[in-house]
Amino acid sequence: MENFIVSARKYRPATFNSVVGQKSLTTTLKNAIKNNHLAHAYLFCGPRGVGKTTCARIYAKTINCQNLRDNIEPCNECESCISFNENRSYNIHELDAASNNSVEDIRSLIEQVRIPPQLGEKSVYIIDEVHMLSSQAFNAFLKTLEEPPKHAIFILATTEKHKILPTILSRCQIFDFNRIKVEDITEHLEFVAKSEKIEAEHDALNIIAQKADGAMRDALSYFDQIVSFSGSKITYENVIENLNVLDYDYYFKLTEAFINNEHTKALLIFNEILEKGFDGHHFITGLSKHLRDLLVSKDPQTVELLEVGASIKEKYLNMAQNATLMFLLQALNITNESDLKYKVSQDKRLHVELAIFNLCRITNKAVEQTKTNVTQVIATDKKKEEVTEELPKKEELKKTSSSVSIKGVLKGDFKPVKKEIEQKEDEKIKQNQQDTNEIIQAEQSFGETELVEVWNSYAQSIKADKPRLNSILKSSKPILGEKFIITFKLDNDFQKQAIEKEENEIVRNLQKKLNNGKIKLDIIISKEATKKLLYTDIDKYKYLNEKNANLNKLKQQFNLDF
Repeated sequence: MENFIVSARKYRPATFNSVVGQKSLTTTLKNAIKNNHLAHAYLFCGPRGVGKTTCARIYAKTINCQNLRDNIEPCNECESCISFNENRSYNIHELDAASNNSVEDIRSLIEQVRIPPQLGEKSVYIIDEVHMLSSQAFNAFLKTLEEPPKHAIFILATTEKHKILPTILSRCQIFDFNRIKVEDITEHLEFVAKSEKIEAEHDALNIIAQKADGAMRDALSYFDQIVSFSGSKITYENVIENLNVLDYDYYFKLTEAFINNEHTKALLIFNEILEKGFDGHHFITGLSKHLRDLLVSKDPQTVELLEVGASIKEKYLNMAQNATLMFLLQALNITNESDLKYKVSQDKRLHVELAIFNLCRITNKAVEQTKTNVTQVIATDKKKEEVTEELPKKEELKKTSSSVSIKGVLKGDFKPVKKEIEQKEDEKIKQNQQDTNEIIQAEQSFGETELVEVWNSYAQSIKADKPRLNSILKSSKPILGEKFIITFKLDNDFQKQAIEKEENEIVRNLQKKLNNGKIKLDIIISKEATKKLLYTDIDKYKYLNEKNANLNKLKQQFNLDF
């Protein structure tokens, strides 16, 4: 029986060109070899299964290759490459820091570093999971890492960069490996399936790539698992059944139920999902991703963000036409809130079902809001019609045009009415101007008693509309001077500004009531009031104490200061 080798090992890249999804990093490493700019320490960091250790091995193999190709790839023919391929190379040393993390292990490594390579120019030391080293081991390793022998190169690999001491980071060239894209993983799986003579659907491999979450090793492990389950033919149904992935059809059916406000149908679908063994939290996170995919499907520019197969992508584009942008945004808010509160919920099923009810009510709320808006519009229109119907009943319209009907007003046939009203206004303005001219020409004499009476009468007439002005006018008496100039004394600038705003109206009223067009108003601020504004603290106290003798008692009783 032939020994089975898992795909993750069998199809492990042996050259830089065969590394998937890390082109920028491999290009940098190849250029470093080409230009002979080799650093003494590297740190490869990134999530699991993205090629950190693989790239470290290829780099070590390429450095020691005796017949390097023009494209900076190992020849696989020289003694160094052959010994590496057969796992018997003495130039490349690997240490698993997860199980060898003590100070003694690092000291042993340091002793080994002193030995020069037997074949080739460089001894490469690959330390995997370097973040597992203890702090004492890190400190013991610092000096050697900073100033290693000329022939030694260290490549550290880790998934948790934040756990490594800053003193280690500062001594290394850091390479950050990215998660591999779904499209790249799918393409590589198609190559593996073709090499293994396995028939596989593109959508099925796409689901495996999504499940792998950017890790090629995980994707190949899932691939082997599906092959063991379904044999030489991999289908979409086999993949979602074996990998416990929720079918897209469930999400599409649920979205349709949400849009149509069918909460009963949605609850039954959720119950079916639970009966198949899916977790409620898994369902909510999957629904959030589904809604997000629908959202990016709304715009042709963002459709490329979809990481799904071609047939499923077509479904998303069709469903996105039925779902409004507002619906998707509100639905995402509901699922996101449900996701955040899921772990603290006591009844998790009820928690998800309430979220489903809220999702079904989104369109219903929109309909209710629309009805409310329509009702308001109808009410507004009705009110306008009532006002329009009352227009012909008014006195001015009756006097100007008794023949204008309601229909005529609605159609806009009220131009003659408007013209008559404008004529009336013009006549009124002319009459006022004529009255004003008559008043200006008049010069009837009057006394101070009559002046005060007219003054107070005007102040009383504006009491309701302008109470502040009324108060200022009554605060002092007007004084009649020569040539009918009326002097009015005020306490401050604020009062003066208030009177000046209404000065023309006040003067016009006095001229009309007293039948004298020569009346003028002179507003001044009294000197006594000006002095009152220039108090010291003691002057203020004396002034107030004159008005209220109890102030001095208050000061003495509580021992107050100014």
